[in-house]
Order: sequence, then C-alpha cells, then structure tokens
Amino acid sequence: MSGTDVSVVVCAHDERRWREIGAALRALEEQTLPVHEVVVVVDNNERLLKRIRSELGAVAIANSYAPGLGGARNSGLAATSGAVVAYLDDDAAAVPGWLASITAPYADPLVAGVGGSAEPAWETERPGWFPAEFDWVIGCSYRGLPHTAEEVRNLFGCNMSFRRSLLEELGGFRLGYGCDETEFCIRLRQRWPEKKLLYVPAAKVKHYVPASRTRPRRFLARCYFEGGSKAVVSRLVGREQGLASELYYTRYVLPAGARRGLTDFGRHGDPAGLGRAAAIVGGLTSTGLGYLTGRLMIRRAASRRGWQGSFVSSTHRSEPAGA
Repeated sequence: MSGTDVSVVVCAHDERRWREIGAALRALEEQTLPVHEVVVVVDNNERLLKRIRSELGAVAIANSYAPGLGGARNSGLAATSGAVVAYLDDDAAAVPGWLASITAPYADPLVAGVGGSAEPAWETERPGWFPAEFDWVIGCSYRGLPHTAEEVRNLFGCNMSFRRSLLEELGGFRLGYGCDETEFCIRLRQRWPEKKLLYVPAAKVKHYVPASRTRPRRFLARCYFEGGSKAVVSRLVGREQGLASELYYTRYVLPAGARRGLTDFGRHGDPAGLGRAAAIVGGLTSTGLGYLTGRLMIRRAASRRGWQGSFVSSTHRSEPAGA
C-alpha cells in the first residue's frame, strides 16, 4: 500500500489552535510519500471553517454527524475515498516519515488498523511533577507502551488509521467525547478476532501541549473524566475487554512509576520525584472515582460522552441514531 491509498482526516474545532492547524497541514505536505487527500473536518465552528478554506486553502467541511470528535471522524470517513483513513488531531504535526510508517504494515491483509506515537511538544516546559506514566492525560504516548511495533488493544485517537471497509461495515465511531477510539477498536476486534491493530512508535506526531493542560487541577479533572469514559466503554463492549489494558497498567506500570519517583526523591535528592509519586496516586484515585461514578450514573455519563443509543445489556451492540 502506498500513500496514495491513504486519506487523512484532520479534526478541528477551536480557532485558538490556528497556529497548530497550519503546522499540522504543512507537516502533511512534507511527508516522504504523497497523501491521497487531506480533509479538515470542523466541529461546530463556522468561522473557523471559513477561515481554513480562505486562508489555508485546504479542503474543509463541517461535521454533519453528531457533535463531537466521533461525529467529526465519521464526517471525514464519509467525505473521503482512500482505502485507508488516517485520523490526526488539529494540534498534532506528523514527522516526515509518518505516512510511510503508517502505511507499511497494511501489506499484511490481517492488519485492520495502524496507529503511532505522540510526543509532547510543550508550550513552556514539562512540569517536574508530571509523571510520564500519565502522558495520556495530555493525549500523548505514556510510559508503559511498547517501544517497538506491537499489537495493542486500541490505538491513540490523535494518530491512528483504519481500513475504510472495516470502518464502514462497523458504522464508524459511536461516542462523541472520550474513548471513542477505544470503543471502536474493541468492537472491531470483537467482530473480527483475527484482525490486528498495530502500534508503530516510528509513526510519530508531535502533539502540542499548552500550559493550561499542565495544571494539577486540570490533570485531576482529566483523570476523572477518563475514568467515566472507561465506565461507558466497559458497559458498551464488556468489562473484560473494556478494562484489560487498564488492569495491567494499574497493577504494574503505576506502582513502578511511584517507586521511581520516591527513589528519585530519597536517593537522588530530586524534590520533583515526590511530586511525581503523589501525582500518580492522585491520578489513579481520581480516575477510579470517575469510573465508579460513571458506573453508578451510567446513562448520564454516556450522554455526556455523546452516546445516543440505549442500554440493554453490557454487550449491547446497536448503533446510535444518526450513525
């Protein structure tokens, strides 16, 4: 498969990311392989839509599905024609070899999707207390992920691709906000257990991280929301698969990270090490509370994340209205 078989969908919604949107589009022009097409999908922002068309000269469309990121991705699927559809966030700039790394694994017919890594591009600098184990809070690859190409349960939303035929057959994404890619990836593997989802670290994007995302209050709030999203995903696809990766992460990755932080503080005199250990404990606690609250108020949690269907059982598979 070549780059000419890949349609790239860039999802945007916030005009404050104007500089990052331009950088993301320029990065696609600098790929070592030509891209079949690039479409920017703008969610609920007519001013931004017009500005992208007029000032950047890019193909841009409005989200015509349910509001939110999932709907924007479905709009991009409907508006493109490549055999593979790749999704990038508007603040994620692909490195020059990104497209080549994304497309190569599709030579294997069992590969259903390929995703890459996301390296934080800090607006200021990385806070000393911010643990690498929680870089998912800022939409980036976190400590505990594979260092080489490997099969995974789900791909990163800011940097992922799928075969069009599978996206269409499954009806696209079902959640608008939070873990829509996780739910889709699990649903795909439930439908086709023999298919592979590959995480390829070399397919890298640089994900912009504004200073506002590095505040402790925002960190904890994001963890809480993510916990609620996991509750919704678990209800939709089943708890065993919905939490499989999280259980390993909680049992092994986080304790190791906390010990590392305490060691950095006690043995090496790094005061930020104590902050990292505390952040791991606080982040895990906040995520757990979010999950429990989501379980107790599942309909409310699901509605906040754009679910438009109904719950019949933990393995309910019906599509939401408008999908």
